[in-house]
Amino acid sequence: MKHNSLIRIKRGLGCTGVIALLLFIAPGCNKWAGVPAPANSINTDNVYTTDNTATAVLTGIYARMSTSDGNFTSPGGGADMTDLPLSVIPGLSGDELSLFDTGNTLVSYYTNTLTGSTVNAQNTFWAASYNIIFICNSALEGLSASKQLTPAVKQQLLGEAHFLRAFNYFYLVNLYGDVPLILSTDYKTNLSLARTSKELVYAQIISDLKEAQSLLSANYLDATLTKTTSARVRPTKWAATALLSRTYLYTKDYADAEIQATAIINNSSQFSLAALNDVFLANSSEAIWQLQPVGNDIYSNTGEGFLFILPPDGPGYLNPVYLSDSQVNSFEPGDLRKDDWTASMSANGTTYYYPFKYKIGAVAAPTQEYMMVLRLGEQYLVRAEAEAQQGKLVAAINDLNVLRTRARGPNAGDLPALSASLTQQQLLDAVAHERQVELFTELGHRWFDLKRTGRIDAVMSTVAPQKGTTWDTNWQLYPIPTDEIGKDPHLVQNPGYLN
Repeated sequence: MKHNSLIRIKRGLGCTGVIALLLFIAPGCNKWAGVPAPANSINTDNVYTTDNTATAVLTGIYARMSTSDGNFTSPGGGADMTDLPLSVIPGLSGDELSLFDTGNTLVSYYTNTLTGSTVNAQNTFWAASYNIIFICNSALEGLSASKQLTPAVKQQLLGEAHFLRAFNYFYLVNLYGDVPLILSTDYKTNLSLARTSKELVYAQIISDLKEAQSLLSANYLDATLTKTTSARVRPTKWAATALLSRTYLYTKDYADAEIQATAIINNSSQFSLAALNDVFLANSSEAIWQLQPVGNDIYSNTGEGFLFILPPDGPGYLNPVYLSDSQVNSFEPGDLRKDDWTASMSANGTTYYYPFKYKIGAVAAPTQEYMMVLRLGEQYLVRAEAEAQQGKLVAAINDLNVLRTRARGPNAGDLPALSASLTQQQLLDAVAHERQVELFTELGHRWFDLKRTGRIDAVMSTVAPQKGTTWDTNWQLYPIPTDEIGKDPHLVQNPGYLN
């Protein structure tokens, strides 16, 4: 791979290269184009010659995703936040979260009034994700060509790169629809790519995840990739399996979704449902893959806890969102998920509910919570929906009742088991309800569910007026940033948006 192909990263990625994750960020890196790397530097000609430097490339991606740079986790609050986390933005666009001050920069997401230029100034998920995809592509090229790495380390890193590329494409296609499918580091080619149909993007996601399954360790590995560990912060074959089950569900391949989810559920030696208040702890038994916080002091736990947990004076600049009435009212009587995963406070005569899955807010405390990315609870929901779609109603009811049993209160009549007499449509409605109360404010699940099940227009036609806005079905996809369209003449804006 040429040195200039490393540093000339386009598609809204700035100039950051693989080595930036190891050593530096070079904002003026165009001056290096075509210039050979210094003989004593870490560069793409030698980064894949040792296990340590090769591993650092992928480790750098996890570090990036654990901060606001990756747009997966929260930046730690702020009404003018420019790094927009997936735990917040889709929840604001849909019916999960309310915005306290409609005068701040999040209002366009809340009222579904985005334009290409609105998101232009934001550090959007589009740019953040394509940055990671480029690094994955570079890693796949460098790792494949390397003959110096320990075979087991090389295999694991190849698996991680395939998994991370699939993971980022999954979120891109669900946020934007058809997206350019970039699978190399050839920036000249990448700059002229048109949008690829979401069906073909999903096909690539599935291909990458199957490859990742075959390459990744079944056990959690430490930073050296040579020893097992209890830390669940590097992907295993089970992370690839979990995302594959979800992808099959989204693409309506229900038989395969059931198979993949069952493989994880049956792996009881590694995964089990945790008590509600233990689910989001570091390395909980329910975790399939988590992101470890990389901050310090008050940032040593999750940004979600920092952002969501309201202070005594209520929502404001650092904590601009809270749970919507729609989300709060979705819990049935006796559902402990409302008791344990939400909390409330009163300020100025108003009661605000907020997400309380992460218990540690803006306080200095030892790291106790990791951001949950993939977990066992979702797999029961995937399997239940897949079973229901195939007419396996009793099996689906049993899976939903596993989660309801965990969430059941102590009083007679609290959150009763679902009836065995449910029709298929009633059961699918029950799945949608369980997903709403189980997965709320977790990386956009609710927003994606409304879209993929065809419920979004009905829900948003009711919700939008409550926000003081209107709804157009085109707005279920976010606009592509205008500056990205300006770089690529073949890139076309999503319908319903002005640049």
